[in-house]
Amino acid sequence: MMNQALALEIMLAGESVLLTGPAGAGKTHLLNQFIRYAKADGKHVSITATTGLAATHLGGTTIHSWAGIGVLDELPSGFADHVSKGRRDIIEKTDVLIIDEISMLHDYRLDMVDMACRLVREEPDEPFGGIQVVMSGDFFQLPPINRNNSRSGGFVVYSNVWQELDPVICYLQEQYRQDDEKLLAILDAMRAGDVRRHHAEQLLARAEVEPPEGDITQLHTVNIDVDKLNQKKLDMLPGDEYTYSQSKTGSANYVESLQRSVLAPAELKLKDGAFVMAVKNAADRKYVNGSLGQVVGFDVLTNYPMVKFKNGKTITMLPETWELRDGDKKRASIVQIPLRLAWAITVHKSQGMTLDAAQIDLGKAFVEGMGYVALSRVKNMESLYLVGINRMALQVSEDAKSIDEFLRTKSARDAKRLASLLKNAKKRKEKVDISEKKPRSSWSEKLEKMREEHPNAYRPWAESDDSQLKQDFQNGVSVGEMSKKLGRHENSIVMRLRKLFGEEVAV
Repeated sequence: MMNQALALEIMLAGESVLLTGPAGAGKTHLLNQFIRYAKADGKHVSITATTGLAATHLGGTTIHSWAGIGVLDELPSGFADHVSKGRRDIIEKTDVLIIDEISMLHDYRLDMVDMACRLVREEPDEPFGGIQVVMSGDFFQLPPINRNNSRSGGFVVYSNVWQELDPVICYLQEQYRQDDEKLLAILDAMRAGDVRRHHAEQLLARAEVEPPEGDITQLHTVNIDVDKLNQKKLDMLPGDEYTYSQSKTGSANYVESLQRSVLAPAELKLKDGAFVMAVKNAADRKYVNGSLGQVVGFDVLTNYPMVKFKNGKTITMLPETWELRDGDKKRASIVQIPLRLAWAITVHKSQGMTLDAAQIDLGKAFVEGMGYVALSRVKNMESLYLVGINRMALQVSEDAKSIDEFLRTKSARDAKRLASLLKNAKKRKEKVDISEKKPRSSWSEKLEKMREEHPNAYRPWAESDDSQLKQDFQNGVSVGEMSKKLGRHENSIVMRLRKLFGEEVAV
């Protein structure tokens, strides 16, 4: 096995690697750390993932889009001649290519990405045209999906380029999510394909435990229209409904692609008492992707929701930005409150989250690894409530098991071979952390900057403001003009109009 410090030094030394290990071992945290250092060193880092959802966690794009292969099953002849100038520039400039959730990428598609890079960069003898490749993922989680009328494939370790690249295996084992020996033993048994009767009995015992009073997230393996279930729960709450509409930049096709991957809805509807989930990691670490809480009110100045999280902290949730990045280019952005209703969510959308508690229905698990993903979202057995479980839910891929043995062995060899790099970690600790070089701007500084363009941003609405707004709206004045006249952001104008004229008003 390998620790995070050595894995980081191996990546910073320019080695192509596979970063792997069980759920909760800190792979995404380490990737983010590496990306910060690599960018600080002036490297062009292209951040991608096999799904749009995973890509948004890191602020990137899908590997299919980045390489220009789309949904193709093989590269067409003359591929390099038809690559757009923008795509060519991005691939040529890239020093480091990140591919997250690598378990879901077919072997032949990794070969296609490799060939695209060789052709575009005109480096036919170098894997990926000489780009440092950092793959991350866990083969026990969701596998590549083989669909009808499409080429079949397996895990990326069976690709031709894997053998040639021979990546260093950084197998992380230390656990940062689970704090319960019982749950860890079950997850380890699933990974080893050695689930015993006592493991199954421990899980079944959680099916007999009633969830505590209050709200708890339901995890479903199939999409039983979780949006309808969430809306039904919201409708049952008394009080006013607040609506927050996202703002977006970029061309329609990029925005649409980003929207599919952002867990915050385009229109977020909330009420006092709503059960919610944070869908982004806070920069100040006050909440993380998956933190659960309850809306306890709305800020009097901004109408932004105040959420009391399970950790006891009450936080006014400010808008956050999601970006679709393609190499160094920003293709699209979405700004929205980083929340979604949390009464129900699918297992697929929960990947990458740490949930405080969950009520999980594994009675309809239909693919190997699905049960493992669901069960590994929670920290301990006491926060797990089972509705049902089938045999498939306890199964992982036989292929993944044999691959895992190979990866563990190679990781131990690689750790020994490259152990001398740890001396760089000690030197690095003595330096100022790169995140401290650029101190985060305070809220007052952000507000001051906003007021350069919108002088009345976050100021209370006076009666005269409301009168002016009503009059202008009824006279057909555009939102943009009202924004300039009243010195407020267009989103603020829209929210105020809905408050004055009702949610159904056409703005």
